[in-house]
Amino acid sequence: MRKLSKTPKATLVIAALVGFASLPAVASAKNVNRAVHDIVAVCDNAYVSKRPDKSNRLFRSEAVERKIAEVKQMLKNPYLAWMFENCYPNTLDTTVHYRKLDGEDDTFVYTGDIHAMWLRDSAAQVWPYVQLANQDPALKNMLRGVVLRHWKCINIDPYANAFNDGPTGSEWMSDRTAMKPELHERKYEIDSLCYPLRLAYHYWKVTGDASIFGNDWLQAIRNILTTFEQQQRKTSLGPYRFQRNTERATDTMINDGYGAPAKPVGLIVSCFRPSDDATTLPFLIPSNFFAVTSLRKAAEILTVVNHEQTLAARCTTLANEVADALQKYAVYNHPKYGKVYAYEVDGYGNQLLMDDANVPSLLAMAYLGDVDINDPIYQNTRRLVWSEDNPYFFKGTAGEGIGGPHIGYDMVWPMSIMMKAFTSTDNREIADCIKMLMSTDAGTGFIHESFHKDNPVKFTRAWFAWQNTLFGELILKLIDEGKVEVLNGL
Repeated sequence: MRKLSKTPKATLVIAALVGFASLPAVASAKNVNRAVHDIVAVCDNAYVSKRPDKSNRLFRSEAVERKIAEVKQMLKNPYLAWMFENCYPNTLDTTVHYRKLDGEDDTFVYTGDIHAMWLRDSAAQVWPYVQLANQDPALKNMLRGVVLRHWKCINIDPYANAFNDGPTGSEWMSDRTAMKPELHERKYEIDSLCYPLRLAYHYWKVTGDASIFGNDWLQAIRNILTTFEQQQRKTSLGPYRFQRNTERATDTMINDGYGAPAKPVGLIVSCFRPSDDATTLPFLIPSNFFAVTSLRKAAEILTVVNHEQTLAARCTTLANEVADALQKYAVYNHPKYGKVYAYEVDGYGNQLLMDDANVPSLLAMAYLGDVDINDPIYQNTRRLVWSEDNPYFFKGTAGEGIGGPHIGYDMVWPMSIMMKAFTSTDNREIADCIKMLMSTDAGTGFIHESFHKDNPVKFTRAWFAWQNTLFGELILKLIDEGKVEVLNGL
């Protein structure tokens, strides 16, 4: 769980929303442990940038600044242009700490309001900037530093999800697991090991820079493989266990810290979801799909760059085994939707039908490239999860979308709305998603972790860089796909 401030603060919102009703001044959410702390004033149709002053920005990229100026000229809706300007550079402005360490690029990336580096979040946060790397040497060095930092983190502990900037310890040092002072949290999640592979592969393909695949990389991929093989649990429960003293059931694990029973069928156990909530059933299907594509990317790198045929074969063998098991155990024949993918299974025949907003999710599998967008089972699943047949789908007067147990009932995550837009081929559906994102920002010009389905001013996490940068990524994707008119028709 990403623990933040315990004291909510009232927020005054004076907003001129284009095409939407004015938002009232409302106190921050009840029963939510994250503070709403920003004060936004938008007066006389002047959309004042919410970026930090130039002197306070942590990292500057000329290529990113040019892209912001270019996109603002293309977008006719001033509110959308304002949100893009605020959100797209948010990771660079507020979370990137770039430096040289022992002569090498090193980049530590905060998740936002928590000053720790999640492997998942940091990889996703910088992802939209990779396409500009060849236009800006400083940006390229910063991205290279993120990849190199990922290898170091994995080699400290492949079972950890979040890391400190040095051996500083954290509030979770009392967790009953093998904590180290370099770790912020030690929740084992498959996707934490997949996201660094996805980012490194993308960086390599865009820049041609193979220097990131040195000895630390080789050690990291061995650690990833060993972890995944251990968590297939073919011969034992493996070395990982986790328990926490907490009031939240999803913040700890049952059965002496090993989680629910898993029958060894070739799938990989993920003890926690990308929400940092414990899984109900141990085989998390979207994350297993993500593991397959990530291992195949790793095999290509090992073959082409490192000429490590044996290690590459180990990646391919594991990927094929997991892919075969997914075909056997991941599909459920739903009486209403036909064949769909389950969210979690256990290998014994039990299947959990739901989706969580955090990526990887069932909805996001096409976004990550883990399934073909035209796969009929995926399309059936997409219809299921964006409906009230998904227990964590919420629909209200302010908006609709998928949430999850991390925040709880009636709280929609904008990430799910963005994933719906990313995976849509329907211009009207895309436009509806963008309108919803604009109308639920509470007048702040930023994307939040979640908002109440009936009241967007009741939101969590005023500073969540992944969601902000993801919004920028979505707008750029739509522009690159020739959908400027869709955006300008809002």
